[in-house]
Amino acid sequence: MDKKSSLKIYGLLGFPVRHSLSPAMHNAAFRALNIPAEYRLFEVKPEDLEDFLLKNAPISDIDGNSLHLADLSGFNVTIPHKVTALQIIGSVFSNKVNSIAAYVDAVNTVKVFDGKLEAFNTDGAGFWRHLTKDLKFDILGKKVAIIGAGGASRSVCVFLCIHKAKSISVFDMDKDKLRELVDNVLIGQFSNYNIEIKAANSIDGLKIADCDLLVNATPIGMKEDDPCLVDERFIHKDLLVYDLIYNPAQTKLLKMAEKRKARVSNGLGMLLYQGAEAFEIWTGREAPVEVMRNALNQAIKR
Repeated sequence: MDKKSSLKIYGLLGFPVRHSLSPAMHNAAFRALNIPAEYRLFEVKPEDLEDFLLKNAPISDIDGNSLHLADLSGFNVTIPHKVTALQIIGSVFSNKVNSIAAYVDAVNTVKVFDGKLEAFNTDGAGFWRHLTKDLKFDILGKKVAIIGAGGASRSVCVFLCIHKAKSISVFDMDKDKLRELVDNVLIGQFSNYNIEIKAANSIDGLKIADCDLLVNATPIGMKEDDPCLVDERFIHKDLLVYDLIYNPAQTKLLKMAEKRKARVSNGLGMLLYQGAEAFEIWTGREAPVEVMRNALNQAIKR
């Protein structure tokens, strides 16, 4: 059992997670509202996820504290667990899946109550709030290229469809994952929206040069030796290049796009707003967004 049993414990489940800035954001929010809670990081290997969620197996936070599921009041889910976690949670009758999470078929936020789990997805809402509120980007009638077909990409694509982009092209090296997203999640649910939706066979096939928005929804770019996924010839001054990666703050893709005079954004704003939505789900309190923003800005500088 956790030593600080008087605290409500929240955290992030993923593999890896040590780079995450979520503790800075959420712990600042807890302090600002005098909520006795703490947010921690849990590196959970894919093969251990089901045992933790269904079989009461313990996990350890990065400081070595061992906890069971019942010790948590809620948690976020990140790469590579977003789709698998929803499948596990949804497989148990007593658990609940929020409509957006079911729509996206991926989870990033879980509330724990009375021994049950409720799954949500706040990624899409976080992306959308940042795109429209902070970046002032109107998606209506715009052409979008997306690299990656994982859980975060699903959320982004669904919100782009809901708000009526003109076209969405997606590429992923994993063809099964790509087809699942395009055929089942997007075409299967938005066939009446008059949106051109297609799976590209390559990054070249995304036709980025003709697009208004490019989104990198893969983890490629987090490591210093990662390649830049896009040929600079495709980048133009009327393109917004949005990399969901926020640490590092400038990936090779964003640096290259900036040199090509394109608008650029990392995923820090999406992290902020999805975190605010998660905070409100867990606590029932209005998230102190500016406190959380300042905490992220300070953390990213370290």
